[in-house]
Amino acid sequence: MSDLARNSGAPDRLQASRVGNRLRTERERLGISLRELARRVGVSPSLVSQIELERANPSVSTLYGLVTELGMTMSDVFGDSPSEERVVRQLRNGDGLAERPETRRVINLASGVRWEQLTSHSDREVEFLYVVYPVGAASCPEDALTTHGGKEYGYVSSGTLGVRVGFEEYELEPGGSIAFDSSSPHRLWAVGNEPVHAIWVVIGREADPRAHTRPPPSDAAQ
Repeated sequence: MSDLARNSGAPDRLQASRVGNRLRTERERLGISLRELARRVGVSPSLVSQIELERANPSVSTLYGLVTELGMTMSDVFGDSPSEERVVRQLRNGDGLAERPETRRVINLASGVRWEQLTSHSDREVEFLYVVYPVGAASCPEDALTTHGGKEYGYVSSGTLGVRVGFEEYELEPGGSIAFDSSSPHRLWAVGNEPVHAIWVVIGREADPRAHTRPPPSDAAQ
């Protein structure tokens, strides 16, 4: 499944986040060239360019790689919607905000995978997501498992989700759940002929040590 897959057509009520623009802004701020970032993530410079120009959607694994190398969090990538576009209400105790389905921030990924952020504000410690894996979609190729900091917790509401963690594989049907350390190589994919809908939580992804031990840029940003 190609990283160059185009937008899968998230519901019209949802406006996708400008992932590429935010990645490019941070890369240029850090003075990292496009070629150097591509080398670190293990993808082609042309792919990074296409992602930054919003002409292609990254796979889950590629997005994690880019975010990690730039020292960002997924909250940084989702961004904050302008206040006039966000419809929230203050809870009675004044300690939280409620989010309506039509105002969620969205990231469209390769092979049609879609993430919707379930919090109305950015949280650098927790990613709380509603995820959709269309038929045939996967987080990464079979031979390129993903690793990153933090711990993951998932609950499948419909469809069947395949999950590989290390050398173990699981099939989660509706009502099934899983928890694992994100530093273990892992991969998610839709099983069968029905899309997968799930709730996903990642805690402590910012703890990924690679985000704080990156070597200095080897050439000027371009």
